[in-house]
Amino acid sequence: MLILFASCKKADYQKVTHDPELYRVTVKKLNDVVLENNFPPVIASRNYAYANIAAYEVIAAGDPKHFRSLAGQIKHLTATPKPNKDKEIDFQFASLLSFCFVGNAVTFPEGSLTTYVDELKQKAKDAGMPSDVFENSVAYSDAVAKHIMAWSKKDNYAQTRSASKYTVNRTDGRWIPTPPMYAQALEPHWGEIRPMVLDSASQIPAPEPPPYNMTDKNGKFYKAVIEVEKMVDSLTTDQRHMADFWDDNPFKLNVIGHASFATKKFSPGGHWMNIAGIGTKIAKSDFGSTVAAYTETSIALFDAFINCWYVKYKANSVRPETVITKMINPDWRPYIQTPPFPEYISGHAVISAAAAEVLTHDFGNEVAYTDSSESEFGIAPRKFPSFRAAAEEAALSRVYGGIHYKNACIVGTMTGRKIGVLVNQKLQLKIKK
Repeated sequence: MLILFASCKKADYQKVTHDPELYRVTVKKLNDVVLENNFPPVIASRNYAYANIAAYEVIAAGDPKHFRSLAGQIKHLTATPKPNKDKEIDFQFASLLSFCFVGNAVTFPEGSLTTYVDELKQKAKDAGMPSDVFENSVAYSDAVAKHIMAWSKKDNYAQTRSASKYTVNRTDGRWIPTPPMYAQALEPHWGEIRPMVLDSASQIPAPEPPPYNMTDKNGKFYKAVIEVEKMVDSLTTDQRHMADFWDDNPFKLNVIGHASFATKKFSPGGHWMNIAGIGTKIAKSDFGSTVAAYTETSIALFDAFINCWYVKYKANSVRPETVITKMINPDWRPYIQTPPFPEYISGHAVISAAAAEVLTHDFGNEVAYTDSSESEFGIAPRKFPSFRAAAEEAALSRVYGGIHYKNACIVGTMTGRKIGVLVNQKLQLKIKK
């Protein structure tokens, strides 16, 4: 009876700590911290990637028959500390703590997840986790998290904090700051960050965009500009909804008269973190598979942003708003706010297509779902027949929003797909039976 009682108590706390919904909630907690503290999309992708990798490495160590460590699969990651076989560890609980440890370290203010970590620990204790299992799990999670943090510090992020600022070139066709913030160029050196799967930021090149030419009315560039202007001026209700749904602006400056205030949404990467969670829920993935799906998606997002930013600052292309207000209609405004970085290629197109390829690889090409990620911002849900269809809509939404030419979105989608395919080819998280 004592053995039966002990077994029941173990099952009780594992029902809590092994619930994949708890991991989805934990990722959302980090997403909220990223939103509240105005992290730009590229930096947000770094936060998600390292936190998820830390959680995954714990899972892989605890279940090596089903999951393969990322050490040796992604750039410069060495083998993580191995667990002591003589000590009982709840690896699911440890993975949650490892995620939060790294999430706390890579966000600011540092320690933003501390209260939530305390809640997780209390939840485990209240569910009956034995003190030795609790202590062993905390110790192992810390060991893995510290290993991931040491690796993360060599990705050139710190060096880019003090890199030279972007110099605005006001030659026609070059990007310049746009209203209402007229903000400096965002992260012009992000292409120098160490990728995880790509050999380099330039591994998957993009063709040159059409050259700037507003004198040839039959030229590709002129037609692209007019297309954006007319599209924004005649948006349907559904097109407006599409643009709002995929806006994902982490910091929109609203100006009313002499007053100004900011509104926040999830970044594009944060939106796709939510979609990854939806995929795991539909598939009824267990805890380990849920962590793996988030991790693969976050790696694809991270590398996609690095590639995209390399292309953006190499092309340095002007935004539609700048051209239209200067050459066609000074009173014209895009439907959504123009972000502070060059136009070509579309970041949302690249990262969405990359994430969609990974999720399609994990869950299939015919996973219909409803995305209610934006409901908390007062934006109605949208339905999609597949992850790829969602990515294609995300790309097109940037044209409806008036911040991209269609070519940047088409090329961005193609580039993102190639990155996603490469991630699928190079990474093997789940060990096939």
